Amino acid sequence: MLKRMMLPAIFAILAYGFWVSPNAKEIAAGVAIFLFGMLFLEEGFRAFTGGFLENVLNRTTNSLWKAVTFGIVSTTIMQSSSLVSIITISFLSAGLIWLNAGIGIIFGANIGTTTGAWLIAGFGLKVDIAAYAMPMLAFGIILVFQRSKTLKGLGYVLSGLGFLFLGIHYMKEGFETFRETINLAEFAIEGYAGLIVFTLIGMAATVIMQSSHATLVLIITALAAGQITYENALALAIGANIGTTITAIIGSMSANYQGKRLAAAHLIFNGVTGAITIVFIHQIVWLVEEISSTIGIAADDYTLKLAVFHTVFNVIGVAVMLPTVPRLVVFLQRVIAKPHEDLSTPKYIHESAFDFPETLLGSVRQETIHLYTNAVNVMAHGLNFDPAVIFSSEDLSQYANINRKTLEYDLDRQYNNKVKALYASILEFISKAQTHLHADESKRLFELRDACLGIVSSVKEIKHLRKNIGIYIHSSNQDIRHEYNKLRVQIAEMLREIHELEIADEDDRDILALDAFKVSINEDNIIANGKLDALIREGKISAIMASSLMNDLNYARDAVWHLADVAKTLFAAKDAMSKETEELLALSEEEITAIHEDETIQA
Repeated sequence: MLKRMMLPAIFAILAYGFWVSPNAKEIAAGVAIFLFGMLFLEEGFRAFTGGFLENVLNRTTNSLWKAVTFGIVSTTIMQSSSLVSIITISFLSAGLIWLNAGIGIIFGANIGTTTGAWLIAGFGLKVDIAAYAMPMLAFGIILVFQRSKTLKGLGYVLSGLGFLFLGIHYMKEGFETFRETINLAEFAIEGYAGLIVFTLIGMAATVIMQSSHATLVLIITALAAGQITYENALALAIGANIGTTITAIIGSMSANYQGKRLAAAHLIFNGVTGAITIVFIHQIVWLVEEISSTIGIAADDYTLKLAVFHTVFNVIGVAVMLPTVPRLVVFLQRVIAKPHEDLSTPKYIHESAFDFPETLLGSVRQETIHLYTNAVNVMAHGLNFDPAVIFSSEDLSQYANINRKTLEYDLDRQYNNKVKALYASILEFISKAQTHLHADESKRLFELRDACLGIVSSVKEIKHLRKNIGIYIHSSNQDIRHEYNKLRVQIAEMLREIHELEIADEDDRDILALDAFKVSINEDNIIANGKLDALIREGKISAIMASSLMNDLNYARDAVWHLADVAKTLFAAKDAMSKETEELLALSEEEITAIHEDETIQA
């Protein structure tokens, strides 16, 4: 809605500018080329990182300082705080990082983005950068059309830099010749009135262009051409910093409540930083003069002084806000409350993750764990176990023998609401997501899809078991009651083992222990070991009981095997080498069957 309302106004302003002066077309074209270069540069980094950026980001969650450092370094390299903000919002929405880490990254990105002003003021205006732009564009466009993902990404980066340099060149030339028609410096406003007015102009320009980098380039080139005063340029820079939050806000619209919290944190940080700078503008300008003098910046080099100013007030903002992060998190959690949890609705998967493969895969994994959590509750009740008992240290065999009362639970209704509906949403998302991934990434996505199928299959198998469990755990026949309790306990112990894997540190997880449950349920199969025939011959159970038990043994066996495979997919090692080792050591179905047959022969 906002964009539709602004578009006619933007066109009207451009048309008026073109009518007033032909040189305005050169400036406008320069801005357009610069923004096009930003798009190319972002596209290049999206293709070139190949998940590396997301993997690094995933390792910055255990320390606020690491998160700030990541924000500084990544934004300095990519020269796009918007891209870093969008990736961070995607990660936060997917539940892969905590809110305080996301806030730290945003703080760091604000410092990292100041390097752009240094590059433009220190390099872009001192040399003929158009001479560098042309070769970059020539080589870059050739690389863009290559099949290789790496070469294509490099092509986008080179082309993006070429367009950036070309845009700066045209803006610089446009402002230098613009003075022949009109001198914008005549509209300078002094004092706090000018500070407020030009801060608002800087905000508006950044909201329109969706790039604080583009606004800063416009400010610096106008300042270099003498079209604006140094004091007004400082105010415009403050406004650009505040206006850049609109990108994060737009990016959070498709995100969940966590993404919206981060966008709000971004707005609060930039708003507070801007307010501090406006209130203490004279002290900060004095500090800028001292720093500039110390590092050898000429007294009349206002473009470099603007770069110093941009860095100083962002560093001050981070220094002031960083100690308040814990309280800021609490405030955001209270103001943007977590919505009422609907277990049938996805919590982590969002189409905003489509551009970032690792984020996408991480969000699907989190949603699969969400599906498993819902399913565990259904399965526990299906086995007539209190879920809290399964996750405790209580003896499950003893609990099963003592507690024979059937738990009131509408299993079909809970399955449809908590499992089936969520499973359908995940499948729909995966079908859309696979077109955004390469072969290796698609393979990992399909492994998660298979895990979802395994979860649903396990629930269905326990649904089949529930009817006879409800009958035979109350039976006066001790033998049939014992066999059904044993089935219940075997599955419950598997659920307990998976829970312990889930809460354990990754280095302490023993995924291979899951194979023991597969071997155990095969060994305890009373059909294969002849015990079932003995029970029938001795008249301890009826033929009807035996028929039910034979079917239910297969359901229980399949449930255990499916759950073991699900746990391996969700909680196995994340690094490729450890994962490959686990896969090599894991027992195949043929090996487990062979172990069982060998032990049967020996018996």
